[in-house]
Amino acid sequence: MNKEEIIGKFIEKGYLISPDFLDVEFDEEFFNLINEKIISKDKPIVINKDLFYVIKNNGGNIDINWLEFEKSKSFYEKGRNGKIYHTFLDLLNYNINPVKKEQLNTILEQVEKPEETLVIEKPQRIDSNVIILKSFAEESKKRETKDFVGYFKSRYESIRKMLMNRIELQKAVSINRLIGKNTREIVSTIGLVYGKQITKNGNVLLTLEDPTGYITVLINKNRDELFNFAKDLTLDEVIGVTGVLGDRIIFTTSIILPDAMVVGDVKKTEDEVYAAFISDLHIGSVNFLADDFGKFVKWLNGSLGSFKQRKVAKNLKYLFIIGDLIDGIGIYPGQDQELVISDVVRQYDKCAEILSQIRQDINIIICPGNHDALRIGVPQPVLDKEFAKSLYKLPNVTMVSNPGYVNIHSSPDFSGYDILMYHGYGFHYYVNNIESLRQNNARDNPNLILKYLLQRRHLAPTHGSALYVPDIEKDNLVIEKIPDIIVTGEMHRSDISTYNNIITINCSCWQAKTDFQEKTGNNPDPGKVPIINLKTREINMLKFSKEA
Repeated sequence: MNKEEIIGKFIEKGYLISPDFLDVEFDEEFFNLINEKIISKDKPIVINKDLFYVIKNNGGNIDINWLEFEKSKSFYEKGRNGKIYHTFLDLLNYNINPVKKEQLNTILEQVEKPEETLVIEKPQRIDSNVIILKSFAEESKKRETKDFVGYFKSRYESIRKMLMNRIELQKAVSINRLIGKNTREIVSTIGLVYGKQITKNGNVLLTLEDPTGYITVLINKNRDELFNFAKDLTLDEVIGVTGVLGDRIIFTTSIILPDAMVVGDVKKTEDEVYAAFISDLHIGSVNFLADDFGKFVKWLNGSLGSFKQRKVAKNLKYLFIIGDLIDGIGIYPGQDQELVISDVVRQYDKCAEILSQIRQDINIIICPGNHDALRIGVPQPVLDKEFAKSLYKLPNVTMVSNPGYVNIHSSPDFSGYDILMYHGYGFHYYVNNIESLRQNNARDNPNLILKYLLQRRHLAPTHGSALYVPDIEKDNLVIEKIPDIIVTGEMHRSDISTYNNIITINCSCWQAKTDFQEKTGNNPDPGKVPIINLKTREINMLKFSKEA
């Protein structure tokens, strides 16, 4: 299409385009992307070059206050305050996730064709540190029914305190105090979703529970936005509701989630330093991509890649490994036919041998996953010191539980990045059971799952979504401390986004597709490594696998 045809086509769709848009490579498929991804009733007026790349590269739906976005863009174009405009772009995953197709498609070629030599001969003089903020310590004891009751009570109390900070719930009362109130009164309460069903009239009916009793909550199907929101609620999550009181029923006008948000300026370091994120090595499997991982190690050591990429490697000080270091034994039917190392100790020995080749000024932070040699119930303690003895001998390794919190790169003048590590074995439940996640193919876009769980401030809210070990004093899966970065694995696909100023990363894998994954519908995208610049918060993706 020529320029006049493009402009006319956009006007037909209700959009204007800015002059810089005409510089991009455009095809008519873009119109379908706009309709699919911009889901809010209000829509942007003008499509510029920035929005084009956002819409092209954003993996999920885009829903922001477009009126405020247009206002901020206008200020920016007039040379006034551009900070708000760039904040909007951050929220739209543009500045913070500039992973474009041309980057992904050319990384491997660049890795194999260095522009000029840059060898890392000595550890760099960048002060780096890892502080463990929270790591679950194993407590061996018999679990009884009362432990599960105490576990859910502790969850309720933790999240209730978060919800009570919301303006809408300042006057929330316990469920037993609602019983004596007048009908038709506006009320609010906080409870755990004990039951959920669709009535014969098509409404959503919840049973809400707190330590004092139960109450029924009805969400009318005619309230489209609220009704769709309610359909995505999951059992055992803690929510707040407001509405009109009936006879032991609340006719709901709003549902409030605890939600997670980093308030204020986002963190950035003064010095240029990088962190890399990987998971799901599956060492011991015949499908472990040893050659590809070897390329990654060579790049970390500065002996592979373009000059620019080696410069990044030179300043890389943190490597996070989010579980499933080994393939394990007896994890799924027929696994024994796909193992080249059939002993977990030797699998860990091989893992340690590989990781020992990484230069020692890189801090390696490790949490376990469901394939590792310890209990599958979360929270998982740190890797077993007998099975993984060889890993504990590495001087630059820090072990944390799953989930685990660490702080990196703090100094007297900088509070450091708080990072939540969680392998994510329970993710499959939410992909299969939450309608919006299923419809938006969250299996291939796992950051939709991370957003869903951050909104609920819990890593596995539904009983049965993940095997867990109850703690009467504390639910260790509640997201009490809001992280700057949450990083997960399990889905074998790399996906980067941001939610409420929280960077969300799901890691790729280093294993080719197995027969078991074929049966379960997993679509691995191996050998991709997100690299974050802690000074700018920019993330780039390096690709080391021809399988990807």
